[in-house]
Amino acid sequence: MSLLVRSWNVFHGNAVPPRRRGFLHEMLQLVSADRPDVVCLQELPAWSLPVLHSWTAMQSHGAIARPPLWPAPFSAWVTRRHQGFFRSGLAGQANAILVGEQHPSEDLGKERISGPGRERRMCQAVRVAGRLVVANLHATNDFRRPDVPAAEVERARRFAEGLARPGEPVVLAGDFNLQAPALPGYSTPGPGIDHVLVRGAPSTAIAAWPRERRTVNGVVLSDHAPVEAEVG
Repeated sequence: MSLLVRSWNVFHGNAVPPRRRGFLHEMLQLVSADRPDVVCLQELPAWSLPVLHSWTAMQSHGAIARPPLWPAPFSAWVTRRHQGFFRSGLAGQANAILVGEQHPSEDLGKERISGPGRERRMCQAVRVAGRLVVANLHATNDFRRPDVPAAEVERARRFAEGLARPGEPVVLAGDFNLQAPALPGYSTPGPGIDHVLVRGAPSTAIAAWPRERRTVNGVVLSDHAPVEAEVG
């Protein structure tokens, strides 16, 4: 049985262009509406982690990359005064892996992948259905120095593969901030900087959502399109 693995950088819940209000609830409902097996999310506000399950009806495994400036409820309240202006400045930043309720899931922990002196970037991992390791990463955005995100992707790869059992497939998904990452043994990257790469199992080509699929009531959600692949 194949698994649909989807990844989306939700841009702190912002639309394109950013507006005063946020759209994170709409994003989470949209990305989970067709009951995917796994969803990897990046650029979540830290306050959102406790509500992911109730908003998506999926198991939630969160990892805070940057804590909120103030206690989460207060940071969230201030940020909502103008979501497009504050973004993650007060509310912090987190990643999460959502897993469909029909699959057992095991949180395998997280690891920092960014170097000293840089904003903290994390890779987290979850074992899905007892047979697949899914790792979710958000690498540093530094297009002038692609060696920076490339090094972080390599750290994420080593982290994920170190958690896998012998012969167990690995999925490395997220915002790589890198086009065409060179990972021997993995499936072909997508055309952009968001990827779902697979080692040790068959997979379909990465498909990105067309703009209209992430447009709700005339509002384009996030500056990234969700990407996905069938694994297995």
